[in-house]
Amino acid sequence: MSDNTSRLLDLAIAIQQIPAPTFHEQERAEFVRDRFLEEGLADVEMDAVGNVYGCLKATRSHPSLVIIPGGDTPPLIVSAHLDTVFPQSVDLTIHREPQRVAGPGIGDNAISLAGLLGLVWALCERSICLTGDLWLAADVCEEGLGDLRGMKAVVDRFGDEPRAYIVLEGLALGQVYHRALGVRRYHIAVKTAGGHSWVDYGCPSAVHELSRLASELAALRLPTTPRTTLNVGKISGGISVNTIAPEAELELDLRSEGSNTLFDVARQVEGLARNVERAGVAVEVTTIGERPVGGIAADHPLVRLAQECLRAQGIAPNLNVGSTDANVPFSRGIPAITIGLTTGSGAHTVHEYINVEPLKKGMEQLVKLVSSIL
Repeated sequence: MSDNTSRLLDLAIAIQQIPAPTFHEQERAEFVRDRFLEEGLADVEMDAVGNVYGCLKATRSHPSLVIIPGGDTPPLIVSAHLDTVFPQSVDLTIHREPQRVAGPGIGDNAISLAGLLGLVWALCERSICLTGDLWLAADVCEEGLGDLRGMKAVVDRFGDEPRAYIVLEGLALGQVYHRALGVRRYHIAVKTAGGHSWVDYGCPSAVHELSRLASELAALRLPTTPRTTLNVGKISGGISVNTIAPEAELELDLRSEGSNTLFDVARQVEGLARNVERAGVAVEVTTIGERPVGGIAADHPLVRLAQECLRAQGIAPNLNVGSTDANVPFSRGIPAITIGLTTGSGAHTVHEYINVEPLKKGMEQLVKLVSSIL
């Protein structure tokens, strides 16, 4: 893989240089589709939601590892999401050093998209034969309010047929995510009549009401087991400094390792929001995202194999829980894991970077994992 490291980084940077905010991934998707075509993958296409697919066809029979019984040669799906958290306006300048590449979105998730092609290069160069079809999927809407729309379409397309899903996240080398973190997201809006800050003093302000609600939400006592979190990630409203705000809104993120706990906290949130309502104060509560709890056991063959592939590279595996595209196949009862290709830091910030040296081991891990399954 060392011969391909520079090539892989060049491709990752080319991908990173194409802005791809959630819901606006088309230009990047078209770039990836063209690379799939150049590599000679079969059945290359873009679906109605913007996902890109390509297939490396099976070349032999008798699978060495059957993750799902039944079916002679069920396919394996390896995916990476196209979108980033950054708006079109963000500066995507790359800073490339011998042991580090820095730039917004380079690790989450440009290097993983490049890794899809790196996997093909390695399998073909080593003449590794596959017992089943290897499908590569570059999917949309993993970040933010995308609500895993892309992966839902991927799983709908393949149904119960796949042997397993391997989801790539660039900065998670050494992690094996085999459990899905449940997520529920809300948009909460408060509306009032508003008015003049002096003349209409005493009339309800949407900003004041929403601020009080945000404080009450932050004061909720959340369990540590199962681990549960709450975050008011965005808040806005008002017209001017001397206007009683007629409207204000916030976006709230709830997460929990337990589905029942997530439900209970969500119910408390909805109750607090409704308590804000009174004469002259209206509240709208809208669910804007849901990611189901799920997963596979720590002793599942896919999880054991992923750990073995990391140990073969001298990396101690860490079993983990997270909110990724794998939540969707988990929710359908299909084996899945999320793994990383390298290390780094600063994900979701403009200071994001990846380390170059671990990338070799990350790709070797992926090649070994795929070739062992197929």
